[in-house]
Amino acid sequence: MAKWSDIKMYDLTIPIGINTPPWPTYEPLVIKFFKRLTPNGANGQLLTHSNHVGTHLDGPLHFDTSGRDMAALELTKLCAPGVVVDLSDQAEDWGIYTPQDIEKRVTVKEGDILIINTGYHIYGWDSPTADERRYMLRHPGPSMDFIEWVRAKKLRWIGVDCGSADHPMNTKIREWEPMEAAACDKVFRARYGKGLNEIYEWPDTYQAMHYKLFGRPYESIHAECLGGDIELLSNKRVVVGCFPWKLVDGESCITRIVAFDGFDDV
Repeated sequence: MAKWSDIKMYDLTIPIGINTPPWPTYEPLVIKFFKRLTPNGANGQLLTHSNHVGTHLDGPLHFDTSGRDMAALELTKLCAPGVVVDLSDQAEDWGIYTPQDIEKRVTVKEGDILIINTGYHIYGWDSPTADERRYMLRHPGPSMDFIEWVRAKKLRWIGVDCGSADHPMNTKIREWEPMEAAACDKVFRARYGKGLNEIYEWPDTYQAMHYKLFGRPYESIHAECLGGDIELLSNKRVVVGCFPWKLVDGESCITRIVAFDGFDDV
């Protein structure tokens, strides 16, 4: 049996501050002091923000009006064995990854937590190569058969090192950024021989990773904007813990995500 002294912890969380970009159109973090040490005897701050800035967990309620809130999520759902898969070797703008891409690198067990290193954390705001538009608008995303694979695996939740677990051009960004959508369509036709709307058909597949997975009985929810030590765990099995607030009526929540490496059998 592994000793606690043998366990190594890896932080998969990005820093959060006023320069951390929220998901497009969501409220960014605002922070201010409401009192200072002099003459109050203590510093105190007020924060306002959306639940979708920095590393955060999308809860069932985010896409299902009858879904559970953050306070209802069991610790056994939030913290469990899982695997960190490294897809950075195939990272490209508007790339598409498949279940086969995952399974040729790691073994994904039923009930796992799956962390996906798309390679796009290098464009996050805390990186020397930061590129907010590339991070939010052009990151890779899953193929449409990925949804049935997630269901079959009964994954507890998925974490990604980019703006969304959906392909950015299968989200509202497609309408908000028509020039990006046109550029993606051109890339898709050259790369796959199909246009954007042939690969992600609207309205049938719109934001499908959220709409088709968050409701019961699946509740395969997503943590987004991971980073930190993610490159140190390429294709490794670990125990993953996600620690959001126990937020009553919370649809999602900023969170800390930690991987624990060194257990004998995960």
